[in-house]
Amino acid sequence: MYKELLAKLQGLTILYAEDEEGIRKNIADSLRYYVKEVYEASDGEEAYLLYEQKKPDIIFSDIHMPKMDGIEFIKKVRERDAKTAVIMITAHTDKEYLLDAVELHMEKYFVKPINLEQLLEGLQRCVLHLEKNKIVVLDVDDAYVYDFDNKELKYKDKVLTLNKKEMLFFETLIKNQNRITNYEELQGSVWVDDVMTDSALRSLVRNLRKKLPTDIIYNLSGVGYKFV
Repeated sequence: MYKELLAKLQGLTILYAEDEEGIRKNIADSLRYYVKEVYEASDGEEAYLLYEQKKPDIIFSDIHMPKMDGIEFIKKVRERDAKTAVIMITAHTDKEYLLDAVELHMEKYFVKPINLEQLLEGLQRCVLHLEKNKIVVLDVDDAYVYDFDNKELKYKDKVLTLNKKEMLFFETLIKNQNRITNYEELQGSVWVDDVMTDSALRSLVRNLRKKLPTDIIYNLSGVGYKFV
């Protein structure tokens, strides 16, 4: 179970909001051992800006922070997003905060200090939550909906038929919606043990573009691809 959890975490990103720098750095460093990327915020306003920019899979948030507290931060997230997994952390056990946090549909509530066992328990709960929400709407065009479990891409409720490599290419770009997916990542995710040639990649993208109703695939020459 532990190995399976680690494998699932390796492709995930976390936004961690905490105003106490020492605590934030220690926990963020621990989280980086398990996940793909950890974004750090020192207050609620910075956290919400990072959330909008990075679209993390998981949010760890302290409650008491300057500018905007954790409750208000997650309330703003929940106004538009029910899928991102949330863990709340605080030094306080006030029932008022507990009730507010429960209404935010979080996965777990931890009181500081947190140990490694608790951290892993929280991450496991987040993974279970995310696995129940594998339907993704594209940021660039919400008419596109991709179902990871059924490997099905729809545009305005019409199913678009992709071959295996096209599907893997599309999935890889979905996982990196907020940045360029470089050629090395495409080699590892799409071609795996086969060799990805320039002509094979161009051919795949050309055929995929023909199947998509709109032009959403952008190539940055010499770097990689992204949705735009």
